[in-house]
Amino acid sequence: MPSAKVAVTIEDKLLREVDRWVASGEYPNRSRAVQDGLLSLREKRARRRRLLRELARLDPAEERGLTEEVLRDEVRWPAR
Repeated sequence: MPSAKVAVTIEDKLLREVDRWVASGEYPNRSRAVQDGLLSLREKRARRRRLLRELARLDPAEERGLTEEVLRDEVRWPAR
């Protein structure tokens, strides 16, 4: 995949941490460390969007009924 060179501003403390990752061999260079972080963030955001879509499909009344059925005498459903 083609790459583009960009300039970013990073807090000193975070840059030192990235440099430690590079020095320890965890990443070959700063660019790869930043790229890996961005890819992880993209995946995390995609998972969150998928979860929110699934949550939107749930029926609160049905979920409450299922919960009450399972926990009938153990836990009382919170009042609104």
